[in-house]
Amino acid sequence: MTSHPRHRLAATVLDAPDARELAAHYRALLDWQATEDGPDWVTITPPGGGTGLSFQTEPDYVPPHWPTTPDRQQMMLHLDIEVDDLTAAVDRAVALGATPAEFQPQDDVRVLLDPVGHPFCLFVREAEAGG
Repeated sequence: MTSHPRHRLAATVLDAPDARELAAHYRALLDWQATEDGPDWVTITPPGGGTGLSFQTEPDYVPPHWPTTPDRQQMMLHLDIEVDDLTAAVDRAVALGATPAEFQPQDDVRVLLDPVGHPFCLFVREAEAGG
């Protein structure tokens, strides 16, 4: 039997012109805490622990374009954030600096752009059939 090293996803990293500014947005949005806070690197995690989000200062950051077009910077990933009240969650995200995307591909999901242009989705999970 071949032995493999243990792997655990520690964080997803988002580049930004200023790591601290973007981390502050997501900290407030998710109500998470900073577990690492440097000038060019910030990590936030959920209150009970678990996989977090990290933010890295990238001076040459170019925001992605949504929806994707072949001639513009494409997004490499986006965050899906489950909420219990879509309208209230969108209102809160906008109050914290997010912008609703012009293109909304689904009725039950809202695509927003964070303060530096990363798309993220807010959605309410539908109740599973049968209870």
